[in-house]
Amino acid sequence: MQFAIDTGGTFTDLIVKGDDGISHMFKVPTTPADTIVGVLAVLDAAAKAFGMSRSDLLARGSLLVHGTTHAINAVITKRTARTALLVTQGHPDILVLREGGRAEPFNFRYPYPEPYIPKSLTFEVPERVRPDGSVLMNLDEQAVIDIAAKLKAQRIEAVAVCLLWSIANGEHEDRIGWLLEQHLPGIPVTLSHRLNPVIREFRRASSAAIDASLKPMMARYLLSLEGRLREAGFAGRVLVVTSQAGVIDAKDAAAAPIHIVNSGPSMAPIAGRYYAQRDECSDTAIVADTGGTTYDVSLVRRGRIPTSRETWIGPPYRGIMLGFPWVDVKSVGAGGGSIAWVDTGGLLHVGPRSAGADPGPVAYGRGGTEPTVTDAALALGYLDASYFLGGAMHLDRERAEAAILEKVATPLGIDAAHAADAIMAVATENMIQAIVDITVNQGIDPRESVLIGGGGAAGLNAVRIARRLGCTTVLIPEVGAALSAAGAIMSELKNEYRSGQFATTADFDHSAAASTLSGLERQCRAFIDGPGAGALESAISYKVDARYATQVWEIEVPLHLGRIANSVELSAFVADFHKTHEDVFAFADPQSPIEIIGWSAQVTCRFNETDGLRLAPNTETPIDQHSRRAHFASLGWVDTPVRQFSAVDVGELLTGPVIVESSFTTVVVDPGAVATRRPSGSLSITLESLR
Repeated sequence: MQFAIDTGGTFTDLIVKGDDGISHMFKVPTTPADTIVGVLAVLDAAAKAFGMSRSDLLARGSLLVHGTTHAINAVITKRTARTALLVTQGHPDILVLREGGRAEPFNFRYPYPEPYIPKSLTFEVPERVRPDGSVLMNLDEQAVIDIAAKLKAQRIEAVAVCLLWSIANGEHEDRIGWLLEQHLPGIPVTLSHRLNPVIREFRRASSAAIDASLKPMMARYLLSLEGRLREAGFAGRVLVVTSQAGVIDAKDAAAAPIHIVNSGPSMAPIAGRYYAQRDECSDTAIVADTGGTTYDVSLVRRGRIPTSRETWIGPPYRGIMLGFPWVDVKSVGAGGGSIAWVDTGGLLHVGPRSAGADPGPVAYGRGGTEPTVTDAALALGYLDASYFLGGAMHLDRERAEAAILEKVATPLGIDAAHAADAIMAVATENMIQAIVDITVNQGIDPRESVLIGGGGAAGLNAVRIARRLGCTTVLIPEVGAALSAAGAIMSELKNEYRSGQFATTADFDHSAAASTLSGLERQCRAFIDGPGAGALESAISYKVDARYATQVWEIEVPLHLGRIANSVELSAFVADFHKTHEDVFAFADPQSPIEIIGWSAQVTCRFNETDGLRLAPNTETPIDQHSRRAHFASLGWVDTPVRQFSAVDVGELLTGPVIVESSFTTVVVDPGAVATRRPSGSLSITLESLR
């Protein structure tokens, strides 16, 4: 038996995959004060459904995969460890100067952003390595020992080390790490050339700083998670979802927590890719995961899930640069709990503030007073007040309507129904902007993509979003309400290794390239023989970061052959680069030499079968063949048929308007759309006017 748990800002989702291959889905409110309480609570809900104790349920488990926002929340709220940064003498301003970008070049009203680690905790080490790896100045070990004494006096909790050109020769960083271990025992240290060997100093320094600052807290969190699970009866393997759409062992995540900064959202595209290929025979998809707090958009492009190093926590240039690859996810504050409000100028806004899990939307009756997207959906008749979470929660429609009337309708001079519809429309526009941003940046036309709806609130406005984007197909998987947890069950054990060796096609060094790739392969083989031992299947893939010789920024290009051993293979790589560049930027420059500034190898180990998830048959009392009053902008209030998700037959056509609901989600099939059930259980919706 396997468990996948995704802890979101509003709900904690669980998928239990039995030994018979049948899966079960559960959802409970998140407990923000202690998220592990929510983890145990959702396991309690599952145990109750199976008619056994939690300890008996956990005792049957062999694997538990956990997705968490604990790390990113700590970075955002600055609840990280007191961290010092050691740099090469003469270069103390790496985190201050950044990379020089500005969102508004001529706006000088904003104060310059503070560095992630303050100057007062940045220390210069006498040493210098040249770009070719030769030593210009030997490391002053006594200076390092003296710095260690200062760090101890200042009660430093973690240390990051980032020296110039350590990616060419890491001996000085390694020696500093050893000295700190001797003189600051128990204090975690991150060495930049081991964590993130990339050529850009700021990104390498930033990733090392973030990783070090998270180590004490994440070690405690993951140790507590494992310990409480063991106490509860679980004896299996605990894995944590990474930012790169894979999983790693909890102990490895604690040792390098930067891998799990964006843990939760990276799993949705794994499930989205599977269902897009299975149900719609498409290798290009927009995966939209609608939670209670955020709307997360990611892509599947030609069967691949794009990653990005342009990852900022907060606004670009002014926020915190992760400097580490993660699944390219665009997040906006437009979830089911996003609060609707009218500004002093009479404009309606939705988000980014969220009611979260506590107090939650007004309809929850837990003290919330500001209307949310969920309240609007309830007021429009899309949600059944007595069937939320399968009846586990009762929603207060009158209270939701009163809040909408007071906070939105009256200030705008409209009735409550039109105000609720306006809330949905504004939330939809916010979501559309996130999709347009990420698709255009990747050279993808939304009109040629399948829109995958994930998250409990995805189906409320998925058809609206598709119509505005020009998408002809919306797909809501049966497990869509817990899409990230489903992706976690489907995911593979994964790691990535990097090298910063420089190469150019103008004078390509085949032997150096072979040496670099062989070194990466050895690391991958060691991973397969270690954490990946016993996998059903293992694979290694290679890619490079490359650019035209006159460019500043690079793009990621797959190295399909896994090597560049001769002129024929070099020509194949050059062709791949030109094609990728044209896909992203709509042009190529075949006459220009190409520079490679980074090499990477990704190793994956698959422990699960690739047949997706089969949900257990629904045993609830059918709610089929009834209707309720619902409001649509084009029709007004109409009696709308309501169908139970699991009771819709495969191939049956449902012509909108119709509402399809289950214990975990509600799908609104708007007028002009037709839905049908796929053999996988997914609901496929086609927009007639766009076919």
